[in-house]
Amino acid sequence: MSAHIYKKIEVVGSSQTSIEEAVNNAVEKAGESVRNMRWLEIVETRCHIEEQKIAYWQVTVKIGFTLD
Repeated sequence: MSAHIYKKIEVVGSSQTSIEEAVNNAVEKAGESVRNMRWLEIVETRCHIEEQKIAYWQVTVKIGFTLD
């Protein structure tokens, strides 16, 4: 069995609804150009505020994928 070798990218997803949706948006968009995604780690979570209310969530994730 060969060792798995991974590369990581960092992307920021956003959502007006939830943290989970922000993560899903990041993964979905990355999947348009990155193959073999295997895992992610959440690095940072923040919110954009407008008129004293949360306007949208931003979540930074590192996505690991195997190299061909």
